[in-house]
Amino acid sequence: MDPKRLTDQLAVRDQVRPEEIAALKAAGFRSIIVNRPDGEGADQPTFAEIERAARDAGIEARYLPVETGKVSDADAAKFAAAMEELPKPVVAFCRSGTRSTTLWALSQAGQRPLPDILARAKAAGYDMSGVTRRIANGGNVPTDPAEISHDIVIVGAGAGGIAAAASLLARYRNLDIAIIDPADIHYYQPGWTLVGGGVFRPQETRRDMASLIPEGVKWIRAAVAAFEPDAHAVILEGCRVVKYKKLIVAPGLKLNWHGVEGLEQTLGRNGVTSNYRYDLAPYTWELVKSLSGGTALFTQPPMPIKCAGAPQKAMYLSCFEWERRGTLKNTKVEFLNAGGVLFGVKDYVPALMDYVKRYGIDLSFGHDLKKIDGSAKTAWFETTDAEGNKEIVERRFDMIHVVPPQTAPDFVRVSPLANEAGWLEVDQWTLRHVRHHDVYGLGDVIGAPNAKTAAAARKQAPVVAENVLRDLGLIDEPRPAIYDGYGSCPLTVERGKVVLAEFAYGGRRVPSFPKWFIDDLKPSRTAWLLKEKILPPVYWQAMLKGREPMAKPEHETSPAA
Repeated sequence: MDPKRLTDQLAVRDQVRPEEIAALKAAGFRSIIVNRPDGEGADQPTFAEIERAARDAGIEARYLPVETGKVSDADAAKFAAAMEELPKPVVAFCRSGTRSTTLWALSQAGQRPLPDILARAKAAGYDMSGVTRRIANGGNVPTDPAEISHDIVIVGAGAGGIAAAASLLARYRNLDIAIIDPADIHYYQPGWTLVGGGVFRPQETRRDMASLIPEGVKWIRAAVAAFEPDAHAVILEGCRVVKYKKLIVAPGLKLNWHGVEGLEQTLGRNGVTSNYRYDLAPYTWELVKSLSGGTALFTQPPMPIKCAGAPQKAMYLSCFEWERRGTLKNTKVEFLNAGGVLFGVKDYVPALMDYVKRYGIDLSFGHDLKKIDGSAKTAWFETTDAEGNKEIVERRFDMIHVVPPQTAPDFVRVSPLANEAGWLEVDQWTLRHVRHHDVYGLGDVIGAPNAKTAAAARKQAPVVAENVLRDLGLIDEPRPAIYDGYGSCPLTVERGKVVLAEFAYGGRRVPSFPKWFIDDLKPSRTAWLLKEKILPPVYWQAMLKGREPMAKPEHETSPAA
């Protein structure tokens, strides 16, 4: 087979034959590491034959034989030393490439994040889950067998994780629960839209994490490195092991700021901002107040993303302020959306289009932000037409609100719990993992076809709580609790008015209030009051406390059952 790249300096492959070495030299390789012992296979060339062919081709060869299944710490150290000494790039081989990849993975422990090592190996076709603990332990075989054990372990102390813990305790007080999360601060992220619109102060959206962990729940302040679901184990950075009977995975998602070239270097200055970060949302408001004309761009990356309405919420609130101050007529506003529609639930699009027209916003679909130069006030987008043809287009700006591409956290994305797209693979109705039935998930990390919003997590937490307790035999309920895909997006179309979009799987509208109180298809002052005054205390005092107004789970037979 062709060599599989692990890094720019190293590729791995199966058995190399002497007659193939000239082609490896032509491909640019300057060294070969042989990790297969002589005599392992009947038709296997010896190292002497490989070395002779390498010498003839002008390639250096190094013999580091390792028996199958017996990669020692010393072997990994020798591999690292060889990689330091040999001319690069290097191709390493054994019978299949697995031993060579294992040696590389162990040698990289402590130099690269564990998820990056696993991801690179996986992309080359090699599963390193068998040495996860060794990588987490600095590349060495762990000598401390001590393990922490809890009945229920929750990964993530965000909205979903804390709500799930609180919902569990509201149903059954005597539970052994641990939450794993290294963060000291918990954020009410839906409030950042209003920070960027000059309505909330940033400090109103944060609390000390210690004040929110439910009483009686053990807080493990550490980062997760990997999962071993067959062993009912979570591996923490530093190789501590936490065992569980039931696991709830709720770490949120990863904002991939690196996914746009040049973005991280210019965030928070040069007119480049984002309401997707606590420290940047105030800068959004500063830019809105200071802009008296020019060009304002608002971007949206490919789905899925956290709160798909948030990119345009920032735009509408900004436009309203410019309209109020009389500067909107001097401002060109453009919404550059990588997708093909303004909003995923078509029933709400007419109300939004009224505001697009009112504010004079130019809509550009199929535009995915790829690069930005803040000092030059220039952004580059990849466009895709109906036939799939791509090109790069340039936009100048005075202000740009950027929403970064988003993925599952790395330790989920490369784990045995992930689906092909990297998200947690759960049944969309019960939220139980489709392959590992002692694992559940909720919140932004799951791969279900629902909106990634706090409102979704509020509905999911009781479902997960009831199903976990049902599995443990602690509640008498013959049918599983069912999540219908509920999500809510209070679309702030102007300061003082909201289109309260509520929907379930399939884009089905599911308004919570009678039409005379809140007409969900029209902008409403009542819905604004709900967004500004009611939902924050519901979040802090109800959702995170195990109180579930309008969030009790249904117990129906799922369509998939």
